[in-house]
Amino acid sequence: MSKDDKDKVQIIDKDLDLSNAGRGVWLVKVPKYIAQKWEKAPSNMDVGKLRISKTPGQKAQVSLSLTPAVLALDPDEKIPTEHVLDVSQVTKQTLGVFSHMAPEAAANIGKENSTAPGATPDNEKLYMEGRIVQKLECRPIADTCYMKLKLDSIRKASEPQRRVQPIDKIVQNFKPVKDHAHNIEYRERKKAEGKKARDDKNSVMDMLFHAFEKHQYYNIKDLVKITNQPISYLKEILKDVCDYNMKNPHKNMWELKKEYRHYKTEEKKDEEEHKSGSSDSE
Repeated sequence: MSKDDKDKVQIIDKDLDLSNAGRGVWLVKVPKYIAQKWEKAPSNMDVGKLRISKTPGQKAQVSLSLTPAVLALDPDEKIPTEHVLDVSQVTKQTLGVFSHMAPEAAANIGKENSTAPGATPDNEKLYMEGRIVQKLECRPIADTCYMKLKLDSIRKASEPQRRVQPIDKIVQNFKPVKDHAHNIEYRERKKAEGKKARDDKNSVMDMLFHAFEKHQYYNIKDLVKITNQPISYLKEILKDVCDYNMKNPHKNMWELKKEYRHYKTEEKKDEEEHKSGSSDSE
């Protein structure tokens, strides 16, 4: 981030209402089917009853019962109504519950309103609703209703997401492609290059001799590119004028036969032999 971008960033200070910071709250984890019911319930509806039974010398027993009004939101869906809450203490951790509210909404519930109406999210008020002192996990009682609910969920999870559907008419979305673009491009390129036609043997040999004047050894792929001849036809000519090396350091390479070679090193040898022969005769 550049200096100009940092200057453009607007930092907004917001006041945090800590009037309820000393209040202890519970963090409760409920099953998904309960959360879905509570999301459908209106704000003024009683969604459940909490019972706390204390026995001297034992941990308190906490239970939750859903109200008939919540169950009536979707009568066809049968869910367990009785639940047990497993309590655990919050240790080595500090957790809090926070909320945010627009100033005009806060004024309606008795909060101070020091901002003009028409507030934007930038000037919402922040509240600390309390500090989490206990964690509770809502666990349904394993009755017949719960077992049926779990069985239905297992069946739904095992159903495949994709199924084979018979098609009674042509559907363009599933119609296979007759020919792919890369195949068409390859065939057109091969047509443009044309087929490799056999040239006259003498002209092919001239091309080979000209190539071997530059380098002493060639592999078959390079010779095919140089002469542009079919590989089978080219090998027939190479067998007449070249030797195929089977050993290193030039394994799998073609070289002109001795009678066709004409290298500078051999010219020097011939000259030296000729000079030595003439000196002996003198």
